[in-house]
Amino acid sequence: MIKFALIKERKTPPDRRVVFSPEKLKEAARQFPKAEFKVESSEIRVFSDEAYRQAGFEVSDDISDCDVMLGVKEVPLPALIPDKKYFFFSHTIKKQPYNRDLLREILQHKIELYDHEVIISASGDRLIGFGRYAGLVGAYNGFRGIGIKEGLFELPKAESLTDLKALYAELDKIKIPHLKIVLTGSGKVAHGAKEILDHLKIQKVSVEEFLNKNFEKPVYCLIDVLDYNKRKDGNQGNKDEFFKTPEKYESDFLRFTKTADMFIAGHFYGDGAPVFFTAEDAKKPDFRIRYLADISCDINGPIASTIRPSTIAEPFYGYNPELEVEVDFKEKDAILVMAVDNLPCELPKDASEGFGKMFLKHVIPAFFNEDENGILERARMTKNGKLTPKFSYLEAYVNGDNL
Repeated sequence: MIKFALIKERKTPPDRRVVFSPEKLKEAARQFPKAEFKVESSEIRVFSDEAYRQAGFEVSDDISDCDVMLGVKEVPLPALIPDKKYFFFSHTIKKQPYNRDLLREILQHKIELYDHEVIISASGDRLIGFGRYAGLVGAYNGFRGIGIKEGLFELPKAESLTDLKALYAELDKIKIPHLKIVLTGSGKVAHGAKEILDHLKIQKVSVEEFLNKNFEKPVYCLIDVLDYNKRKDGNQGNKDEFFKTPEKYESDFLRFTKTADMFIAGHFYGDGAPVFFTAEDAKKPDFRIRYLADISCDINGPIASTIRPSTIAEPFYGYNPELEVEVDFKEKDAILVMAVDNLPCELPKDASEGFGKMFLKHVIPAFFNEDENGILERARMTKNGKLTPKFSYLEAYVNGDNL
């Protein structure tokens, strides 16, 4: 028998998401009779303690008798229980300075850490995540910002809506102006944003049409890395080469800045890849982008106008390209920037249900089939107080040599 606990989220600002909804937890218990599930009491979780009790689960303030702790965000240091297995987004794999102490504490307490971000298939594809919901809410927020800035329509905050169905119902009430929208990416984030564009019945067009034609209606173009990057030597590029040796490439995104009104950034940006546009590029007379929904949210990096993350409470700010400073987003010459870095928190019910479905499909079985697909082994960052070989590159980071 393996005893799992749904742990209380303690990070500030509060996160209402959870790994399993009551219904999905019931399904997990049915599928795996050798698994026992317990729920740590939480007053902020999107599903109430009572909902889990009614589903037949014990809810308690004490989960110290459990073996595997299932959470979403980083666990504060005082709440860590030694010698347990933990699943959560640790935000340490990129050597984030603000979480170095967390990884140190995990090692000190001989905790086995499994990071949701590195729960991947044998071919390296991510199996678990909230990307789709980041894309859905990010695109919605982008249109909400346009409505406010231009005085065209009013959309409520996504966090005030009960679920995705209610969000779609709000979109059905508005009319999108004749915008040309460029959406970057090929993963779950971009596809989540695409769901919003398709729901709004915005026509998808080819790169060629987007760059060369004018339309009497809103249109969008979905582009991937070889659409917005090109080889420096002029030869044909390929995706594998781009990801392995991005230094052989230069940005080809400026052709889109001359034709797009709105940029929805749903791509993954890797170190060393060319930037999308610089502060100088944004000053050019033919630079047309006025609205930016930056779901990727890389700060001071590939997109010059994303100078800080925004918040669910204050999702928008303006960027003045001439002065290169933040201004009120309603100012006439300001580029509207939406750069919320925790977008799925705005749809906690749907995001949790979607996450639980993936977790039940890919992760829970690995505990009972001797990890036949290597899911747990690939995601395990620490064991017996040491970093596992795959994550040994974090050694200097843990020791403080690489900050």
